[in-house]
Amino acid sequence: MLGESLGIHDMTLAYQEYYTADDYTLWKGDWELIEGMPYAMSPSPSVTHQAVSTNLAAFLKKSLDNPEQPGNCKDCIVLMETDWQVSNDTVVRPDVMVVCQKIGERVVATPDLIMEVVSNSSTKRDEYMKFKLYQREGVPYYILVYPDKQLAKAYYHQSGKYKKLADYTDDLSAFEVAHCNLKVDFSAVWR
Repeated sequence: MLGESLGIHDMTLAYQEYYTADDYTLWKGDWELIEGMPYAMSPSPSVTHQAVSTNLAAFLKKSLDNPEQPGNCKDCIVLMETDWQVSNDTVVRPDVMVVCQKIGERVVATPDLIMEVVSNSSTKRDEYMKFKLYQREGVPYYILVYPDKQLAKAYYHQSGKYKKLADYTDDLSAFEVAHCNLKVDFSAVWR
């Protein structure tokens, strides 16, 4: 091909846009930035997606508000659709996350638990890109939630890698995060 003989193909691969968290703050609409590459998050999540996310966050919040929890759980917070600035070139927006330390108005600390509600448009990002990112960043629990299958796949970070913890469909499950016992009744999260 003419373009290849002129080296244009190589130039295209050599020149790739690279964005930073500063660029990200200027963008309109919903985006994530992963290793300098922008990813659109539109259209907005479906009703089922939002209902499942809300139910998951409600169970986690109820666990943290339990008066029988140790005192350090007061530092834990449940957040939905909130940016986590991982680095200067990576900003992601997990569906649900728990952070167990005092934070300001921006999340720059590594969350203790992340739940992503997987949809057709987010499968590749959630199962591969974010899986590797969260594993690299040492997020203790990563839970992929599939509303269409009524299935949640839980992973626990151990020795630098994610190990499969369990699959949940209608189980009451517990995750120990920063000495707090977070409970989710998966039989009650599905729409």
